[in-house]
Amino acid sequence: MTKDEHMAFEAALLVRAAAIETELRLLLGRTLAGEIARPERLMAAMRHGVLNGGKRLRPFLVMESAALFGADSEAALRVAAALECVHCYSLIHDDLPSMDDDDLRRGQPTVHRAFDEATAILAGDALLTLAFDILADEATALPAERRAALVLALARAAGAGGMVGGQTLDLEAERSRPDEAGIIRLQAMKTGALIRFACEAGAIIAGAAPQDRDRLAEFGSAVGLAFQLADDLLDLTADASQMGKATGKDAAAGKATLVALHGTNWARSQLHGLVKQAHELLEPYGEQAALLKAAASFVAIRNN
Repeated sequence: MTKDEHMAFEAALLVRAAAIETELRLLLGRTLAGEIARPERLMAAMRHGVLNGGKRLRPFLVMESAALFGADSEAALRVAAALECVHCYSLIHDDLPSMDDDDLRRGQPTVHRAFDEATAILAGDALLTLAFDILADEATALPAERRAALVLALARAAGAGGMVGGQTLDLEAERSRPDEAGIIRLQAMKTGALIRFACEAGAIIAGAAPQDRDRLAEFGSAVGLAFQLADDLLDLTADASQMGKATGKDAAAGKATLVALHGTNWARSQLHGLVKQAHELLEPYGEQAALLKAAASFVAIRNN
């Protein structure tokens, strides 16, 4: 990625992140029709877990993949916000003492530290539920069949056969070390499934052709694997102040990762290959895919 491409991507990422931040504040605001009340402590915990910075990469991928096909930007923004609710719920639960047991997230106390464990669990539950509320709501101005397709795709990406299943495999990996195929499956589920959905969602929002949806999903799979590989490298090479969370935990827990299995030089070579694969998948879209290509490159070179 050239310096100009990197600067253009960083600027676009900031714009998208600001839009998502605004949308999430609105969604975590007033009580909606059909609700009885929103307890303030619960809402404060949800806001703490969601409105605490972050790159907002997954929402960026939703919005840029939707823009690739000329989809409605307001609908894409709401879908992106729904995905970010699922992502942030997963972080709140991952940080719990019974899971990864972290005290810091994005440089701030984790939700269970800022509030308590029960409130953190409920905040995560509420964010997960809110995501599907957003997708199903007619305010997400898409044909009903597209909203249903998004609900189904996100449920599959986030559930037992996707992110939650991957987290289960990750916990099991502390007790029995998986082989390379097992590690790749774990990472494709735990990290890759939501990133794959983020890219595929743009095609669904736009009502794009099935082959476009498949191509964007494959692009998302490559980006997801690259993201996790880069994360594993950073866990070994970065410090906590740089990452905004504890580092070196995977090695301390004896978790099997591709970096631990093959070494850092191999991992960097694989990252290069995954980015190349991602770029090649977007070739049919020409310059319109420039920011998505830059996102794939950014995933490999990021430092937090």
